[in-house]
Amino acid sequence: MTVHQKHHVVSGSYFVGKSQPLLIEALLGTCVGVAAYDEVAGCGGLIHLLLPEQVVPGSTYQPEKYASTGLPIFIQALLDAGASRKRLRASIAGGALVGPLDDRDITLDIGGRTAEISNQILTDEGITVERSETGGFYTSAMSLDMKTWEVSIKSAGEEKLQIPADNKVPTPDEIANAIDHIQPIPQVALKIMRMINEDNYDILEIANEVRQDQVISAHTLRVCNSAFFAKTHRIDSLDHALALLGRDVFVKSILSAVVKQFYKLSSSGYSLLKGGIYHHAVGTAIIAERLANFVGDIPPSIAYTAGLLHDIGKVILDQYITSSYPLFYRGLQKEKNFLEIEKEIFGTDHTEVGSLLAERWNFPESLKGTIRHHHHPENEQTFSDIAHVVYLSDLLMSRFHAGFEIERLNTDTFIKRIEKIGLTVPQLLLVIDLIPSELMDLAAD
Repeated sequence: MTVHQKHHVVSGSYFVGKSQPLLIEALLGTCVGVAAYDEVAGCGGLIHLLLPEQVVPGSTYQPEKYASTGLPIFIQALLDAGASRKRLRASIAGGALVGPLDDRDITLDIGGRTAEISNQILTDEGITVERSETGGFYTSAMSLDMKTWEVSIKSAGEEKLQIPADNKVPTPDEIANAIDHIQPIPQVALKIMRMINEDNYDILEIANEVRQDQVISAHTLRVCNSAFFAKTHRIDSLDHALALLGRDVFVKSILSAVVKQFYKLSSSGYSLLKGGIYHHAVGTAIIAERLANFVGDIPPSIAYTAGLLHDIGKVILDQYITSSYPLFYRGLQKEKNFLEIEKEIFGTDHTEVGSLLAERWNFPESLKGTIRHHHHPENEQTFSDIAHVVYLSDLLMSRFHAGFEIERLNTDTFIKRIEKIGLTVPQLLLVIDLIPSELMDLAAD
């Protein structure tokens, strides 16, 4: 049997190639995937589209992100590879709703409009669309076998139903024991959090403390050299990192390194790929920082830290998810509330467990409230704005950079929640356009 390699097509990009033992795939939420192939010419590919059209008219930055500009580029790449418009066969997937549509505005149907534009362009080009599965609220996985030209569209995480489940449900005592015995976040990270909360950075003191811990030092350098932080520069020491990245980015890299050690890097449990919880956390943190800069009034560094730590409760429950995954999956398919499913299975949920950890480790109050209420930010009184920013960042991460982990946020009062931080629905497109494409590069680190 031929062994296939896998290639993940990240949002805002595409892959085109000749026949080969390769499986190309995209994990889609609100984004739209278009797979196309010409069996006679022996070529095909897949594009992962983020938005229907350019948010800023005339912008030439990363045109592959948008259906209106990216799909024509993708089609031309297929033609250049030898494909014929008449022989090309296409499939479309994804395009889930951001949240329930409001009578005042249908802008929330971003995925639907991306799918519409994609269908229209393919029709205008004379390309046959054999299959279209778009809409709804679910994350999907789309793949194209570059050897057989078979296209697969299924719910993300569906393959985990094949894992034999003993349905071992932890007792409250077992969960409490896990909380008691978990290794705490290092003191240097707690010190950084307090400094960020008080806006009082003593960066040289922090750097000296990091140097005294070889494990944290090594992991900090690894994060500093990741695709998102370092770009093309090689960083070989903490002093070099501080000089090249600057104070704020250096501090973020330390926190990200510490959290990477804290979150399990497995592909089981909540994670849909290796290190899914960690990658989702860093992505949420980056979006929260961008969103804080966009709306103003919220310190971006606090937003980043809150985004990074919002799901720490999953670290405790993660070990019990694998055997209970079929129960989770079926609950999500029935559109049950995510926290409700956790409660049914564990007797608690990750926001409650995370709140216990935050209290035990004496996190700043802004982090405690956000961790506890990031699914229902209106329930946080003192630091409501930060909780709302993390909620929206979490939602955008799960919708537009889908497939890292199992989660679905409640969107019943979505419009009220974005208005709480001073955003209008049309501005949501601008926020989504600010999400850096490098986010998905984290999955390779």
